[in-house]
Amino acid sequence: MVVRPEPGPRHPSPPSTAGGDETVVGGGGGMAVVGAVFGAPLPLQPTTAATMATDTTQARATVRDTAVETSGPSGRYLARVRGPVMVNVGGFGDQLLGFMQHAMPGEEVVVAALDGGPLAAGGEILATLPVDATSLERALTPSVRWVHVLGAGVDRFPLEAVGDRMLTCSRGASSVAIAEFVLAVMLAFEKHLPESWVDAPPPQWNIASLGGLRGRTLGIIGLGAIGTEIAKRALAFDMVVVAVRRTSTPTPTEGVHVTGSLNHLLGQSDHVVVAAPATPETYHLIDATTLAAMKGGAHLVNVGRGSLVDQPALLAALDDGHLGMASLDVVDPEPLPAGHPFFSHPKVRISPHISWSSPDTARRTHELFVENVRRYRAGAPLHGVVDIAAGY
Repeated sequence: MVVRPEPGPRHPSPPSTAGGDETVVGGGGGMAVVGAVFGAPLPLQPTTAATMATDTTQARATVRDTAVETSGPSGRYLARVRGPVMVNVGGFGDQLLGFMQHAMPGEEVVVAALDGGPLAAGGEILATLPVDATSLERALTPSVRWVHVLGAGVDRFPLEAVGDRMLTCSRGASSVAIAEFVLAVMLAFEKHLPESWVDAPPPQWNIASLGGLRGRTLGIIGLGAIGTEIAKRALAFDMVVVAVRRTSTPTPTEGVHVTGSLNHLLGQSDHVVVAAPATPETYHLIDATTLAAMKGGAHLVNVGRGSLVDQPALLAALDDGHLGMASLDVVDPEPLPAGHPFFSHPKVRISPHISWSSPDTARRTHELFVENVRRYRAGAPLHGVVDIAAGY
């Protein structure tokens, strides 16, 4: 029997498409997401077109199965052979193996060996976390044609190792959870929470001066899956929503005003949410200059990446009274060292990169991959394609 690759085109480079300018950021917690899904078997529900509607980044994947020359009653012919699906997720490999086998009964799913043992022959699909450079390098065998990152962001993923392979991620898996978190911290800022809670009789009862979201202006930096979900919920609170994005593509969300000027957005927004990807171009996007352009007393929320905000400049803007509050779910570095001034600052609220967490985030992360496997086998466009050149 002679085994040889079937002729066919290589995977095309993913095109720049609407919505691809802002990936799902702040979804983070990739290892935690994988770990959170285990404990009891979780059957997957089929992913429908409706559940995929918010993920607009797609690219055509051309499947190049291996062809095996064999023979039968009608003579010699080429039979297509599928390569196995490999998972590379460190210590979670055994748990994830059972999960994937349950979700994809027609696929051979194997764990990429972490101990230097032999890898599965012909593995063409790799689902991975950036667990460590050595294991990832071993798992990226020449037979791997498509790599899927089990997480929403790829800023910590070694993109240079991918080569000309197709790369996707679970973009959109945590967008609703993060959007809810953002609404929670904006409400906390306006309603003076937790300061409004009491554990003893206060000097005055039934007297307060609280704010609200109705009529406030929300500025969203990055109108991808997260930004869109935030906008939808803010509009339900009768907020004015202004957004800035890299492309001029119109937003599908009615009521969102897209502007091409970051300073214009900053100057009119009572709440500013950073939800853009971490790239060289967005490093310290919020610096002393852009902070000075913000509306006095405004509330800054960062659910993107810590590197997008110049933290010393933010501290200065808070100390001089220009900003009202900063709610930070992401910082740089993570975790912050003990004694960092953010921990004790009265105008800073830090959460340990948990805005992605919800009862269905882990399920959704894996559903996106399972749906992509189905689409890959069918030669259909994949969801969550990463533009390697752009870095997200």
